[in-house]
Amino acid sequence: MEHAEDTTIIEGADPEVIGPYLAQELDDPAWRGCDVRLLAGGKSNLTYLVKAGGKELVLRRPPLGHVLPTAHDMEREFTVMSALGPTSVPVPRTIHLCSDPSVLGVTFYVMERCRGHIVRNAFPEGFAPRPSDKRMVGDGLIDALVELHDVDWRGVGLEGFGRPEGFMERQIRRWARQWESSVTRPLPLMDELIVRLRDELAPPPAPTIVHGDFRLDNAILDPDDPGRITAILDWEMSTIGDPLADLGLMLVYWPQEDDSDAYRQAFASITATAVPGFPTRDDVLDRYASKSGRDTSNVYFYWAFGFFKLAVILEGIHARFLQGKTLGDGFEGIGERVPPLIMASMWVLERKEVGPI
Repeated sequence: MEHAEDTTIIEGADPEVIGPYLAQELDDPAWRGCDVRLLAGGKSNLTYLVKAGGKELVLRRPPLGHVLPTAHDMEREFTVMSALGPTSVPVPRTIHLCSDPSVLGVTFYVMERCRGHIVRNAFPEGFAPRPSDKRMVGDGLIDALVELHDVDWRGVGLEGFGRPEGFMERQIRRWARQWESSVTRPLPLMDELIVRLRDELAPPPAPTIVHGDFRLDNAILDPDDPGRITAILDWEMSTIGDPLADLGLMLVYWPQEDDSDAYRQAFASITATAVPGFPTRDDVLDRYASKSGRDTSNVYFYWAFGFFKLAVILEGIHARFLQGKTLGDGFEGIGERVPPLIMASMWVLERKEVGPI
């Protein structure tokens, strides 16, 4: 995977522990003398590059001192990516899962390293230079979501992976509890928002595999083919449930050119979608509805829920930052983004559409 520059922080994945463990489990003594580096860019789970003897693996583990009790599920990530491996959904090849707490103190796994571009706030120089290329990137991401939602989840062995009945009701309840366990300051508007979300809950479409955090910067893009996704990452919140939850959250991370400055500033780290040629949110809905055959007329509710969910996640990260339990840079202003997200969610529930905001 292509990330920001590697750092040499190895807290949470000591090479003197990882090396001997991988050498034994993968039956390859070369890993005994491995080099481990934190791959910058993640603010949730920790992702490390492990190198030895010209070989590379990626290791994923939960953050240090995480405060959300049901998040950061490494076994869930490993299970769903392993199940999707034979399908058309692009995922890294899984290699080994360790659930023995005596190794790193947490469950972790290793997977292949997939190379390509991860695009957050800007496209790399020379990649997808034309507006038509950027349209292809956006369309490719939409199509990958349609492919995921088209997978026969029972057929790939995920029949017991989730409980689709009452999915969104449980989601609202679950993230409300996460909020209670993470909140660091009084934000009374959140209580009103939770009530509004419960009141506007509607009957769901047929259940599918749900990624839980589907967005542009969780995709690795083929550097030679702007429309091709080489891998979808970060499956920690995946389950079986309402596919429109994925669509709504993707729209949260889809600022467009004609959004207000205030809205775009709130998403200053993920502005790559707000460029000439990239599909608008209405384009997303049209393409997704056409290719999936699903009714997206109620997607505004899922967009609002996505803002709510992101607010809870960022408050959890802010809480870890205040505890001194984050690794890397860029955490200082995370807490400031939470109140505007709560307000955006309330605004969407009033407006009931996904055009410019």
